[in-house]
Amino acid sequence: MSPDIFYVEDDPDFAFIMQYAVKEVKEDLTVGIVEDGNTAIAHLQRFAEEKHRPKLILLDLNLPGISGLDVLKRIKEIPFFKYVPVILFSTSDDPKDVKSSLEIGANAFMTKPNGYNNLIVCMQSLYDFWFNQNRSIN
Repeated sequence: MSPDIFYVEDDPDFAFIMQYAVKEVKEDLTVGIVEDGNTAIAHLQRFAEEKHRPKLILLDLNLPGISGLDVLKRIKEIPFFKYVPVILFSTSDDPKDVKSSLEIGANAFMTKPNGYNNLIVCMQSLYDFWFNQNRSIN
């Protein structure tokens, strides 16, 4: 079974904090976290084979091995994930990164907030839009 949110994040501390922030937003939301692009692609291929889709994919830009942009390209090559929103979630706020991400097919690009409370507010906004307001065939 795939998680509600599939998160690719190489910083274990931030990933740990993210899990708590998501639970503060909605207790029963599940988050699956992997630390690099190769592992992310392997998990996504397995999800596709098993016909399980996450409802949202959060993708860090700067990953070891395969970059977040390369993972995004691979996600977009898998027809099963065509309608799954992919959000680049990075410390970068470089307009070139934003442009590249959107050109490849990201649904949005967000800069990671500073501080736990700001992260909760950010996750609440993501949840409100992508899980409640956005109409998806997912």
